[in-house]
Amino acid sequence: MPQPTAICVYCGSNSGRHPEYAEQAHAFGTEMARRGIALIYGGGNVGLMGVVADAVLAGGGRVVGVIPRQLVELEVAHPGLTELVVVETMHQRKTRMYELSDAFVALPGGFGTMDEMFEMLTWAQLGLHRYPCAFLDVRGYYRDLRTLMEHMVDEAFVKAAQRDSIWFGDDIAALFDWMRDYEGSYTPKWISSRSVHA
Repeated sequence: MPQPTAICVYCGSNSGRHPEYAEQAHAFGTEMARRGIALIYGGGNVGLMGVVADAVLAGGGRVVGVIPRQLVELEVAHPGLTELVVVETMHQRKTRMYELSDAFVALPGGFGTMDEMFEMLTWAQLGLHRYPCAFLDVRGYYRDLRTLMEHMVDEAFVKAAQRDSIWFGDDIAALFDWMRDYEGSYTPKWISSRSVHA
């Protein structure tokens, strides 16, 4: 596929324990702006969410935030975005972010980041989209998650091709190169005879 035009970034509403998390979020946002790629994200002005949004804006890039009404105050909706879309539910938030994006990247984050990114991985597994999905592995944050995915393959719950379609790494330039060269494909999810009960 060509270079993405809009990347959905999932990341923490906190900044984490180590300064490198925010530093890499800023670097990623700066590179997005330099490449003319719009940021689609959760709309917050706090944590890594705010850092990546501010970096894209500072570089002259477009930033669209999507946030549920009940989180406008809790996640402190960013007042300076190109566009802020306020929705009613988390399900609407995730759907709208998907509709606006053609790539998905997870920076370090917590339960929300995992929930959102794994929904996109599941949709890819089901053939609902063929967009690139990547984890920016700052300080080895996602090392154990990658190991878990290997275990899922070993135990025959995930196909190797599905695992291999996901990028892990800490090199921002390499991530953008990978997304530019990504060729989405659909590997059907298997259902073995042992899984079918009469």
